[in-house]
Amino acid sequence: MKIKHLLITCALLFSVIAARAQTAQPANTADTDRGYMVKVGDTAPADFELQLTDGTKTSLKQLAGKIVILQFTASWCSVCREEMPHLEKELWQVYKDKNVVLIGVDRDEPLQKVIGFRQAMNISYPLALDPGAAIFARFANKKSGVTRNVVIDRNGRIVYLTRLYNQQEFSAMLKVVDALANKPTAAIY
Repeated sequence: MKIKHLLITCALLFSVIAARAQTAQPANTADTDRGYMVKVGDTAPADFELQLTDGTKTSLKQLAGKIVILQFTASWCSVCREEMPHLEKELWQVYKDKNVVLIGVDRDEPLQKVIGFRQAMNISYPLALDPGAAIFARFANKKSGVTRNVVIDRNGRIVYLTRLYNQQEFSAMLKVVDALANKPTAAIY
């Protein structure tokens, strides 16, 4: 029993350290919230369903116990297009078999356009539809832009937020995902 409490305490300590490390934003960030309605440490909004381009549906509730990365994207977003090959190669291909789920949430585009976008980007991670940017609005101000990534731990807590594609911030996000996916203390929540 003491070992279990010690492991839980260590896991919580790790979460706090990771959350604090993540809040240090790159120096070129003009505003601290960067358009987000949520922050690190918050429970991720889970009152929505994700309809994937293949017709299947899922939700954060169904993905509980997994590490989830929601990548808010759109076909017209040049920065999204720059980031997506890195997400495919450095995140999805490395962690998809380690209880990590990456879903691109396409902002307000029709199904056929999103299917074509996925094919053009040559990605294998799933894309979901977001009509009216309703899912996006649960995480960020609707007037703010994509690309952004929301990393959610196994307990449904937001542990990392990105905005635009910045190699330093992207590398830091990969370290957080790696810690959650591979470290024993990160898996004990």
